[in-house]
Amino acid sequence: MKKIILLLSVALATACGKSAIDTEKIASLASEQCRIMEQVLPEGTMPRTFENGKLVTSDLRWWCAGFYPGICWYTCKLGGDTKELALNQTERLMDVEKLSQDHDIGFQVMPSVAHAYRETGDSKYLPVLEEGATRLAARFSPVVGATMSWNWEGRFPVIVDNLINLELLTYASKLFDRPEWKEIAVTHAWTTLRNHFREDYSCYHLVDFDPEDGSVKEKVTHQGYTDDSSWARGQSWALYGFTMMYRETGVPEFLVHAENVASFLLSKLKDRPIPNWDYDAPQQADDASAAAIMASAFLELSQYATDRKTSDMYWNQAEVILRELSSDKYLCKEGEYAGFLLKHSVGHYAIGNEVDVPLLYADYYFLEALYRWKTLRSR
Repeated sequence: MKKIILLLSVALATACGKSAIDTEKIASLASEQCRIMEQVLPEGTMPRTFENGKLVTSDLRWWCAGFYPGICWYTCKLGGDTKELALNQTERLMDVEKLSQDHDIGFQVMPSVAHAYRETGDSKYLPVLEEGATRLAARFSPVVGATMSWNWEGRFPVIVDNLINLELLTYASKLFDRPEWKEIAVTHAWTTLRNHFREDYSCYHLVDFDPEDGSVKEKVTHQGYTDDSSWARGQSWALYGFTMMYRETGVPEFLVHAENVASFLLSKLKDRPIPNWDYDAPQQADDASAAAIMASAFLELSQYATDRKTSDMYWNQAEVILRELSSDKYLCKEGEYAGFLLKHSVGHYAIGNEVDVPLLYADYYFLEALYRWKTLRSR
């Protein structure tokens, strides 16, 4: 199977190889789009999407609030002139009390505050990171072996997206010498590995546990086509999450699992660089957000692969995705869509919410993938 997937991936990379990935051009575009976004963003809000010709915003508690500062940071790291903007937008998320009160605090502070601390070394960011990790760790149940995603009374829901927030715990564990936070992250990852995945390494979106005894009550896929289908962004979260957890912990089983998820994704993608919103759905709607997350994960996973052929397979697939996302079909022109970068993402197709629109996290992971591609390629 892996040999067939490798040949498909290499062939697709060759076919798409004529179009270049121009990171300087995209950084310049991203710089302008970031400034446009700042100008049109109402006070006290963060961007969410662009629908029906209008910018749609959220308050600071929305799970995506940290991505706009993160976009400004990655634009800066790619060579854009957005450092001041990144600092200003990060400042808006310094009050933890105004942020998400569930697992999504990781999505909020890692792209923004953690980025700011890494880039500046300013200790003023440390209390936010420490408090954010404290709040996330407090959601952990030793009975279930996971941190609770949403605040559902009498239930203990854990979504696959929650894997990404574990990086707040592993990062803060090193910063503040709190080994128990890393242990929480490792335990949560093991619980997800054992309960969210099917035999083919596709995953459910949500597993609902009994908070009293830790047993599984229900496995569902809220944002997918059916409970047993493979919701595209969920599969990308899984690939990204276990790749990141291997980097953070060195647990070999996490790498093996990430590679198994990668094999599943490659077998599903075939000659389609941008996945359908759900790999099993008859309705067709490209999801650039799932593609961007996947590309970033594939680039990192290529650095850990146990052999050169597998590493090249992951790298080639990431390049194919990035070339497609950098094309006119997906990349916005300057001044379009109130400052967003990518078109054609899907939020929640099943309920008709955010279908074929720009989404903030698509832009963030696209820029992260471009930065990884640029830096790793030059090594």
